[in-house]
Amino acid sequence: MSYRRAPADQSRLRPPVNRFISTLALVLLLAACQTTASAPTPSPRPSSHNTVATAVIQPGEVPASLTRCPGSGPIAGYLTALQSSDATLAASVTGQWQQLQAKGAKAAAIMLYAYNATACTAELATTSSAKSLASFVVEFGDEGQAERAWGAGVLGFPTPAPGQVAPGILRGSGTGLGDSSWTYTNTQVRLACWRRSVFVSLVILSNLDPGAYKAVTAAIDARLN
Repeated sequence: MSYRRAPADQSRLRPPVNRFISTLALVLLLAACQTTASAPTPSPRPSSHNTVATAVIQPGEVPASLTRCPGSGPIAGYLTALQSSDATLAASVTGQWQQLQAKGAKAAAIMLYAYNATACTAELATTSSAKSLASFVVEFGDEGQAERAWGAGVLGFPTPAPGQVAPGILRGSGTGLGDSSWTYTNTQVRLACWRRSVFVSLVILSNLDPGAYKAVTAAIDARLN
């Protein structure tokens, strides 16, 4: 499902996954621009935040038809598991995580759920036919870092520019997830990426109903303190 990066290693992804991810990425790239939005002044860090493991989607919030994919959990464990199943994809995601770390990311967790094991091997467990859910939450050192990272894009998904119009894309408070948010929907995929406090969250649901999407995003958003 990609409207994402296009480095050399992308061409070596399995063709069916590559086509689906690339199509989505292209749509989003067309709505993005190179201008840099100003980030808010970092606010004082609250006394405590939820951990990324607490903020990410929890088992009881996942549709009953989906099964947890191997490697789900802290980002380090996910990358290790991915290395065993798809070294090329592991290298790509590792590079994306390192980019987030360079922007101030301190910790991240990723949870993948899919209807079958085959979908679990796809990028972000996302395919054109299988039901799946991906939840990624990353914590930054302060709100300014989180805002800048959100504005630059997460895991290869660039943030659409303010005022840009494209089918299925919505940015800002109209998403229901705050000013620093954007969503993308079509008949197969529902995606949301938003910044709340020191967190940036990315959620992707494939071939699931709108009710599941609303429930998942609301549950995660409530924990991004």
